Amino acid sequence: MAAPAITGITHEALAAWLKEAGEPAFRGDQILEWVWKKKVQSFDAMTNLPAALRSRLADSFRLSALSHTQTQGSADTTRKFLFRLHDGRYVESVLIPANPALYGEQSDRRTLCVSSQVGCAYGCKFCASGLAGFTRNLDPSEIAGQVLAAEQLSGERVDNLVFMGMGEPLANLDHLLAAVTLITSSKTLHLGARHLTISTSGLVPQIRQLAEHPQQIRLAISLHGATDEVRQQIMPINRKWPVAELFAALDFWNSRKNQKLTLEYILIAGVNDALEQAAILARHARRLHSKVNLIPYNTVDGLDWKRPPDAHCRAFRDILKNAGVSATLRLEKGHDIDAACGQLRLKQETEEGIIAPAPGR
Repeated sequence: MAAPAITGITHEALAAWLKEAGEPAFRGDQILEWVWKKKVQSFDAMTNLPAALRSRLADSFRLSALSHTQTQGSADTTRKFLFRLHDGRYVESVLIPANPALYGEQSDRRTLCVSSQVGCAYGCKFCASGLAGFTRNLDPSEIAGQVLAAEQLSGERVDNLVFMGMGEPLANLDHLLAAVTLITSSKTLHLGARHLTISTSGLVPQIRQLAEHPQQIRLAISLHGATDEVRQQIMPINRKWPVAELFAALDFWNSRKNQKLTLEYILIAGVNDALEQAAILARHARRLHSKVNLIPYNTVDGLDWKRPPDAHCRAFRDILKNAGVSATLRLEKGHDIDAACGQLRLKQETEEGIIAPAPGR
């Protein structure tokens, strides 16, 4: 069994380990600074620690939960990182630059799309992630470690996280929240919870559980259909928790949180892009005081869906805007490297050969 990664160890747990090792408590702050802030590549590089402690750390922990295998760069400067896990599985993360000319975003903001599972069990019909099924949950060190690795590889600070990569984040909620604790700690990356967005296909009990979590994390709902009839063609989860139950959970979320919800809506030609759906979606969004993020469908090998014409996408958006809803029509980033929404699938060449398509959201 592999040694635990030190990127999954909290300050409190590290303090307990040091106490058992007979080391002073202040060593914990030094170790976390080396790992998370100085981003060293070996325990030997922690030069203000005694040699014996460095050796004991190396015997007890792995420095990283994942190893970098490949980076793909997109024409829009989006970068997709492929990481190998200790058991030979792979996950992807996507580093997305801001584009103020298109979206009015803060010009220097860097967003990382983070994976939470190897694969996905929820089978959203537009998404490459469900094509090969579910393998396992990522542990906290593997989730938080993606952020650290992205900063190491890019040389830039990641200042916005979206848990919209491979997997259904709320199906791995305990590990996800443990990773959030690591990411937001002042001893580690110190990223504010308001800069974290968790996406879900609609796991109602977990939405309610997350609503009770004290941190002001943002929530995005992969809706993709304004009625049960349309949504269940795309989102199998709708059969278990239909629209009315989902929106009741979102009402509960709004009663507990000050963060505005986002409804994600991928536009698929002839499936969910009827303008009548736009009118119904507008009524839902107004009642929930939510934003709507419209995303024209991104091509996925093996799926027959098509994106609507741009003019139709704009007409769908305009119905929302004319109804007083904050609606954005997102042009995808990273489409040319299969890093846009719904495309993560692990289909790369590595030194070990072709990695077979594997799931990801």
